[in-house]
Amino acid sequence: MTKTLNYEEMSAQDIEARKKFMYEKMSKRRRKFVDRMGYENWDPFAAPFDPIDIRQDKTGYTSAELSQLFIRESGKHSNQEFIDQVNEFNVMMVMNFEKVRPVYEFCLWYAEHCKKHGIEP
Repeated sequence: MTKTLNYEEMSAQDIEARKKFMYEKMSKRRRKFVDRMGYENWDPFAAPFDPIDIRQDKTGYTSAELSQLFIRESGKHSNQEFIDQVNEFNVMMVMNFEKVRPVYEFCLWYAEHCKKHGIEP
């Protein structure tokens, strides 16, 4: 079994030497991809993203756990299309909350707007 390297503990010279070695061993097609983004911007040692199903939001729940919690607490579980949309929204929210923040803020605003007019949203 090979030893796992921790790149945070390596010197900058060692990292650069490994990066250059990796670049030189690449196919021309792969080098073209790296050249397009810029060699200096390329990080061959970047940690991979967690799979979507284990990413958590700020409260520590996965998107599936949030969906189940919402459905259980709201009692809205008779319509599969509704559940599918909740699941889709939760995946987006867990992956990038800033992308869904405008929708969230609009929903809060709209609920208040409807209350002012005596309407159930």
